Amino acid sequence: MNVKTAVVATAVAAMGLAALAPALASRAALASRAAPDPPVPVLDWAPCHAGFQCATARMPLDYRHPAGAKISIAVIRHLATDPAHRLGSLFINGGGPSAQVDGLAATYQAIPAALRASYDIVTFDPRGFGASAPIQCFPSLAAENALLALASMTGYWPVGAHQISVRERTWASFDAHCARSGGPVLYHDTTADDARDMNLLRRAVGDPVLNYIGLSYGTGLGATYANLFPRTTGHIVLDGNLDPVAWTRQYGRLPTWMRTGRDEATAAVLRDFMDLCGKASTAACAFSAGSPAATRGKFATLLIRLDQRPVTTGGQTYTGVAVANSVQVATVRLWRSSAVLLQQLWEASAATGGATASAAGGAARTGNASAAATSTGKYAGPEQEIANQCADSPNPRDPRAYPAAARLALRRSGFVGPPLAWQTEMCAAWPAAAAQDRYAGPWNRPTASTILVMGNTGDPVTPYQGSVAMSRDLARARLLTIRGYGHTEYENPSICATNYEISYLLTSKLPPAGTSCPQNAAPFGD
Repeated sequence: MNVKTAVVATAVAAMGLAALAPALASRAALASRAAPDPPVPVLDWAPCHAGFQCATARMPLDYRHPAGAKISIAVIRHLATDPAHRLGSLFINGGGPSAQVDGLAATYQAIPAALRASYDIVTFDPRGFGASAPIQCFPSLAAENALLALASMTGYWPVGAHQISVRERTWASFDAHCARSGGPVLYHDTTADDARDMNLLRRAVGDPVLNYIGLSYGTGLGATYANLFPRTTGHIVLDGNLDPVAWTRQYGRLPTWMRTGRDEATAAVLRDFMDLCGKASTAACAFSAGSPAATRGKFATLLIRLDQRPVTTGGQTYTGVAVANSVQVATVRLWRSSAVLLQQLWEASAATGGATASAAGGAARTGNASAAATSTGKYAGPEQEIANQCADSPNPRDPRAYPAAARLALRRSGFVGPPLAWQTEMCAAWPAAAAQDRYAGPWNRPTASTILVMGNTGDPVTPYQGSVAMSRDLARARLLTIRGYGHTEYENPSICATNYEISYLLTSKLPPAGTSCPQNAAPFGD
């Protein structure tokens, strides 16, 4: 197994991390706002990706010194398909944080046709990612793997004093190496920096206001933009929201994902998965034991079996911990294939022979990805995601806080909890100066427009209460509730919600206050 795959196994969609005193953040934000306006970049568009246009924008490295060093930001757009009725540009951030350009080119056709007709669809690789001044701490992927090899051996979370010590030392060494070798972008790589980049890009494409869709992490980017540039908000949709206060402020010794309640939300959706599976036939849910209680009991037995005798399928070995973290609760369309995998593991774990299951259930395995080459030909390591989120979301600097948090997470969330408690420990020693540009509020600056906030009631990644909090914290917002499961409405569609979203983006009409929409299809339904 690729070492990076194993290391990142506990950091799927990792979002975290390093702390910095709020006073320092406030001074940095004030200093940045006091700086002279940077020049608007000139975008020299060229054809790319079969129907798109690409450009490179030169942006200030440090917005406190806009005339100083510059970095390159990769931008892509697709022109409105009905130019006679064009409304402007619509910026999109699909979450992560991650590179965006290649993803938009691959998924453009999934955007509703009415929006593609009326808007130029625009996105950019945020600084530090993809083709936008990517952060890399090591000369090669092999060199990075060599350092992280020991951490990969601790699995989903470290158990015992030795494993904990190995993990802490390895990531502390990683952090120190990045502080020395990550380059200057590492110290100007916050969501506030991305929001300022987006403001310049908005001006570069000639739009007086920002029209924007942000998913998951992209909701934080949208909320940050709205509070840094409140007079230039246009139609803004935030789908699957971070709680902006919980995300940016440290509460005691809790790591990011426990502050935001992700561990509890994931455990709750996993319980609902078992209950709904138990109500379904085995044709709809292969793991069903005939009732919710029986299916929950079957799952608990499976976890014990796999801890006693792991099962290998599709190149992955499943222990109880691994299988508890492998059910694809974030994407409803994958619930059936997850149930197939669970049933295959159940049958293999009950067999008296070799513990090997059919590889057919591989589609439901955890979505861990090894480092990949970007369009620049350089590897994309975990430092790109870590650098942005270490700066944005404070986490305990004392390594001893993480074993205690993991014990609490195990008590309140079962096996899905401890990996989320440990997920942000890798930034305990991240350089504090990297957070100098971060924005931590206020979140209620009066905006020129009302922002549409959307949230699924059964979102295991950014819990529904985060969307409720976002709608209350923003000065002008309307909450649209989707009664259903999965992370973001976009990935788990509701025709009702999509229609409200399109209407808002095209006509400014908001759904009535208190509106809720059903999800298109029930899990394990037809």
